[in-house]
Amino acid sequence: MSADLANRILDNIDLGVIVVDTEERIILFNPAAQVATGWSERQARGRPCGDILRGGDKLKRLIGEALARGRSISSPDRLILRRADGCELPVNMSVSPLLDTDGSLQGATVILKDLRQLVSLEESARSSDRMNTIDTLAAGLAHEIRNPLGGIRGAAQLLAKELADRADLAEYTEVMVREVDRVSGILEELANLTRPRPLKTGAVDLTSLLDRIILLERQAHAADAIEFILQVDPSIPPIEGDEEMLHRLFLNLIRNAAEAIGNNGRVRVGTRIRPDLRLHRPAGRPVPLVEVTVSDNGPGIPAEVEKRIFTPFFTTKKQGTGLGLSICQRIVTEHHGMIQLKTRPGHGTTFTVSLPLISPGNKEA
Repeated sequence: MSADLANRILDNIDLGVIVVDTEERIILFNPAAQVATGWSERQARGRPCGDILRGGDKLKRLIGEALARGRSISSPDRLILRRADGCELPVNMSVSPLLDTDGSLQGATVILKDLRQLVSLEESARSSDRMNTIDTLAAGLAHEIRNPLGGIRGAAQLLAKELADRADLAEYTEVMVREVDRVSGILEELANLTRPRPLKTGAVDLTSLLDRIILLERQAHAADAIEFILQVDPSIPPIEGDEEMLHRLFLNLIRNAAEAIGNNGRVRVGTRIRPDLRLHRPAGRPVPLVEVTVSDNGPGIPAEVEKRIFTPFFTTKKQGTGLGLSICQRIVTEHHGMIQLKTRPGHGTTFTVSLPLISPGNKEA
């Protein structure tokens, strides 16, 4: 294998490759390692690996053991790598001794695998299992409740006609009809959650879509002194998706952010391409992800609420049904994407939606 081909492989592989000498100083640092650690090659080269691979004794100990024993070692558990920006990254790590042609030890090769996508997929799988159980229950409830509701509403309307000359009683029938309609609305949301319509895919211009939603929300919150900021990457091409469903998804997230702030604050919506995160498809090329973030500078979400935020019927709103974010999660899943939440009490909340950058009409999709 030529040196040029080896270098191109190292540059394009999605595994972090780090080579250290016998003094545990870094002598090779490929692009995937730079992405994983947050350090550039110029910053890392020549430094002790412990300065770069931070996050606990296990990371450094694996390298030391591989050098001392002269054999390959892998971490049986997930490790946490603390990046240069302070964020924590779940990784798998393996270390192999680097031997010269005469068998003498020259150093070690460290392989890092970013597990962020795996962790997200595991969480999605757990959510999917919960949703399947809830789907069965909700479908049965909706069927059993809808018919009696129709009878109650009809009886209330007939009673209202009989009491047309009794203004003191008319308001009670109005309350009955209004509450029946409210329950019917909840059942309709349940139907959307448990039996969503098939996706009607086509070309979706995310920039245009988000611009329309921001325009609507600015008008809706004109009296609340909320600042809506849209920061998009204009180079992002149209993606394959269901525009109506994606509109519902982002409208829900942006509206929730505005409601979380109250009367004064800022909602920031941004888009960018994440080449470091890719969707791997069977018999197809990996595709990068488009990331849409919806951030607010509100009070944040308490830890006990954060754990249940996507659970159907869980809500902290007085008039909420607790189905909005569950439907959002369903829409993202149907588009083969991911939705993640980051929040700090007192410092706001960010929802991140990652969607595959698949061109409209792509047969491989």
